[in-house]
Amino acid sequence: MKTWLSTILFLWVVSISFSQNKIDKTLKKLNKESVEYIHVDALKSDTNPILLDAREKAEFDVSHLKNAIWVGYDTFQLDSVVQKLQNKNSEIIVYCSIGVRSENIGEKLEKAGYTNVKNLYGGIFEWKNEGNPVYDPSGNETEQVHAFNKHWGKLLTSGEKVYDK
Repeated sequence: MKTWLSTILFLWVVSISFSQNKIDKTLKKLNKESVEYIHVDALKSDTNPILLDAREKAEFDVSHLKNAIWVGYDTFQLDSVVQKLQNKNSEIIVYCSIGVRSENIGEKLEKAGYTNVKNLYGGIFEWKNEGNPVYDPSGNETEQVHAFNKHWGKLLTSGEKVYDK
């Protein structure tokens, strides 16, 4: 029994480490680090940031971080965000699946004069991989996370992957 539990624990730690390593490599390859990162642990202890979800609506509707505001990516409208978030000094955390699309949205917000924008490193995938809750449109906690597609879904090692809803 003890060996079995040790094996399970070892495999879990290895899978998280492997996933994180792949997320690290992917972000180094695809991001410019033009928007300051915030890591999951720091976000968990943050008091009251504004969370913006830069994924598509179908992804957001599967699950999102608690109290996140959907802004989209392909359909992102800066004017709409400016109307909702008039204090340009507010702390804003933008996230997507792993942090690539959210960097682009973060750049647009910074160009519009927002001074405290951060990009969630590893996005909702890393958030869930580290055991944190996500919520469905009714505000109920869920294990489901939209994994975007099979390629990107490999980076999500926790929760239930959803590709189409």
